Amino acid sequence: MKQIVYLSIGIFFGIIMYKSEAASWFRIYEMFQFGSFHMYGIIGSALVLGVIGIQIIKKKDLKAVGKQQMRLSPKEKGFSRYVIGGTIFGLGWALSGACPGPMYVLVGSGYFSILVVIFGALLGTLLYGILKDRLPH
Repeated sequence: MKQIVYLSIGIFFGIIMYKSEAASWFRIYEMFQFGSFHMYGIIGSALVLGVIGIQIIKKKDLKAVGKQQMRLSPKEKGFSRYVIGGTIFGLGWALSGACPGPMYVLVGSGYFSILVVIFGALLGTLLYGILKDRLPH
């Protein structure tokens, strides 16, 4: 039953992403060219909602599904890890025209060539998992 709920939420999220054109290569290209506010508005809205959601979770001490305690611990401070990681992520996003969420929306929309990008993203994640202990953090 829990999987059906998660699948339904994912399908709903995918429809919203597709209808808002957040998965559109043109909109992403337009954003990187600073030609439109559209994507910045979507990303900014998500950021604001995320901050509000985290504050509500902390203030109300909300529990996760199954009554488990949520642990929201701060991340380690660092500069190079975020600059290097953000640069790699941004380059991948700019080259492929999609970040991880919209990649699956694009497959669902029938753009099967994005499967090459998904394969590359999964390969990069695997490579990071193998090398993370040897990388500077």
